[in-house]
Amino acid sequence: MAHTTPALLPMRSWLFAPGDSARKMEKAIASAADIALLDLEDSVAPENKAAARAMVADQIAASHKRARLWVRINPVSTADCIADLVAVIPAQPGGVFLPKAEGAADITRLHHYLTALEAAHGIPQGRTLIAALVTETAAAIFKTGDYAGDYPGRARLVAMSWGAEDLSSALGAREQRGPDGEYAHTYEMARSLCLIGASAAGVAAIETVQPEFRDLEALERRAKSVRAQGFRGMLAIHPAQLSRDAGDPPGAGRSDQRSFHPECRGDRPCPRGCASLRRPSRCRRRGAGRGDAGPPASGAGTAAAGRSQHRIG
Repeated sequence: MAHTTPALLPMRSWLFAPGDSARKMEKAIASAADIALLDLEDSVAPENKAAARAMVADQIAASHKRARLWVRINPVSTADCIADLVAVIPAQPGGVFLPKAEGAADITRLHHYLTALEAAHGIPQGRTLIAALVTETAAAIFKTGDYAGDYPGRARLVAMSWGAEDLSSALGAREQRGPDGEYAHTYEMARSLCLIGASAAGVAAIETVQPEFRDLEALERRAKSVRAQGFRGMLAIHPAQLSRDAGDPPGAGRSDQRSFHPECRGDRPCPRGCASLRRPSRCRRRGAGRGDAGPPASGAGTAAAGRSQHRIG
C-alpha cells in the first residue's frame, strides 16, 4: 500500500486534556485550539491507563474532525506505548505526540508500529502524523539534530517540542528558573536546540507550556517572545490560554493580527519554510488565513490542579 502524507492543519495551539476525564477531553475538543491533545502519559495514573485508552478512543471515534485530535502516548521504549497505539489508532487520530524521544531511531520505531496498525485497520499508510518531545532526557539533548536525516518515518514527523520538567528530574536539578522567573541556562539551551533541530528538519517548532496558566499577561509576553524567535506554536493546558480568535496565538494575537512570519506578504511563498510544511495556503503579512503557518498557537502551563497536572518535559 502506497504511503500518503495528509495536508497539515494549523498547529499553532495544542491544548492538553487528561485521557481519563471525559469532561476535560470534551472541553478541549470543543475549544478553539488547532489541536486537542488527549493525554495518556503523565496526566494519567498507571492504574487508570487501560480505562483512559478506551475513553480516548471513544472521543476520537465520535468526532467528525479527527485530524485535529492527537494523542500523547507513552514513550516508545515502554509496553504502555504499544497498548496506547493498539487502542487508539483504529479510531484514526490525526497524529501521536511522542514523549522522551531520543533521536531518529525512536521515530522509525514508532513509524513501524503505526505502519502495521494502519495496514491492519485499512488506514492509508502514513496518515498518522508524529510530533516529538525532544529534550526530556539527557541523551535526547545530543540528538536534536538527528531528526533532519533520511530515515524510515521521516515523512510522518511534522513538529518538535521541548520541555524542562523531565529533563530537570533526569539531571537531579533542584530548580529550573532563576529569581526573575526565566529558565536557567540549561533549559534555555534545550529550547534553542529544539528550535534549531526543528528548523533543520523542516518541521514546526512548538514552545512548551506556560506553568502559571492563570497569568495571561505572562503568557502574552512569552508567546510574543517565542514567536519572534521562530516557534510556530505553543502547548496549553487550559482553554483560557487560547486567544479569543482561533487564528491568533495565545496572548500575542489578541491585538496583533499579523501572520507569524513578518517576511510573508502578498502572494509570495513564505521564505521561512511554510511551503516545506505543506500548508494549504501561503501565509500573508496581514489577514492570514487559518490554513497558513500563522503565529504560535495557544500557550500553556504545565500544571493544573491536582491529578490533572500535565507535565511537559
